[in-house]
Amino acid sequence: MLDSTDLRILDELSKNSRITMKELGEKVHLTGQAASSRVARLEDNGVIESYTINANHLILGSNVHAFINIYTKSPYHEPFLSFMKTQQQYIVNNFKISGDSCYLLECRFPSNEVLDQFLVDLNKHANYKLSIVISK
Repeated sequence: MLDSTDLRILDELSKNSRITMKELGEKVHLTGQAASSRVARLEDNGVIESYTINANHLILGSNVHAFINIYTKSPYHEPFLSFMKTQQQYIVNNFKISGDSCYLLECRFPSNEVLDQFLVDLNKHANYKLSIVISK
């Protein structure tokens, strides 16, 4: 069970996962060593699964941010999933979902032309509904 200190640690690490244990301890009213021990316990218990970064996709050249609802053409999804493996450079997340569609893709593309080609190729395996992100 997580206590309020654990929750504060998670909050601080979600803001800056590169914070030193000394700085983290100061923010949650622990010593650096105690904060380090808490973080290690959270990692060992699977509460903290990984650390990540948020990259600026515009600077990286991925200007088109899209969400794509996928409607597979048959109950056999392997052709679609195999196609997805070949398109990993564009896929941020691929969620299998319940509801109206079978999957929800979050994708980033360098241009509308690349997105268009992706959709042409995708349509060989599944139908889709496209939503483009205007702003965050």
